[in-house]
Amino acid sequence: MKNAKKSPTKQLEKFSNIFTQLGLVLVLFIVFITLEHQTEEKTVAVFESDNSKVVYVAPDTEVLFTKEPKVVPKVTMIKASPFIVDEVVKGKNNIIETVFEDVKIENPVLIDLESVVEVKVNEPFVEDVDFVNIQNAPVFKGCENLSKEENKVCFEKKMKQFVQRNFDVELANEIGLRAGVHKIHTQFVIDDKGEIVDVKISTAYKTLEKEALRVIEKLPKFKPGTQNSRTVKVRYNLPIAFSLQ
Repeated sequence: MKNAKKSPTKQLEKFSNIFTQLGLVLVLFIVFITLEHQTEEKTVAVFESDNSKVVYVAPDTEVLFTKEPKVVPKVTMIKASPFIVDEVVKGKNNIIETVFEDVKIENPVLIDLESVVEVKVNEPFVEDVDFVNIQNAPVFKGCENLSKEENKVCFEKKMKQFVQRNFDVELANEIGLRAGVHKIHTQFVIDDKGEIVDVKISTAYKTLEKEALRVIEKLPKFKPGTQNSRTVKVRYNLPIAFSLQ
């Protein structure tokens, strides 16, 4: 007996039913696994002012955080009440008023201005005045017949020129000074006769001190300075600076 030949349509329907059944079985298996799966837990730490607690929240739970509003106490403004002055009551005045009668008015004395004698008050004597504050500075030789300001400028200029011409800079090399700028601080007084007195020298080297003293004593005689039309002693500061290379 010959085998009946299967048509392609019937074979397709047969395989379609098999695939459908397998798909249903797979879906049921997935649903079963899903139902058997344990629900995971999430932990959220809540920090409070007093105690710390751990709250367990499900995965699908929506967590809302609310912030309590800060209560600010209201400041009550005290309105200042207007100050009302009480009624002023006039007190009793027990003082007896004295009335002077028949008061004679003397005639004023007239002073003749031409007969007034001017009296000069002597100002206190100043021992010595600093060169910066002196009214009329001492006059260096060659600075005569100048104004007060011009005389001071000329004095400074002549003093610098004199030191530059007479100070022996070679002494600094002999004592082995390092390269750079070196200063010798000197101070002296030009007395009321125009002579140099009270010399003060500040330096770390005895050789330079002697040289500075030699230069100062070599200065010419000055015309003394005046303060309030009086001859006074004038104190002068002379810094001597030189550079070595």
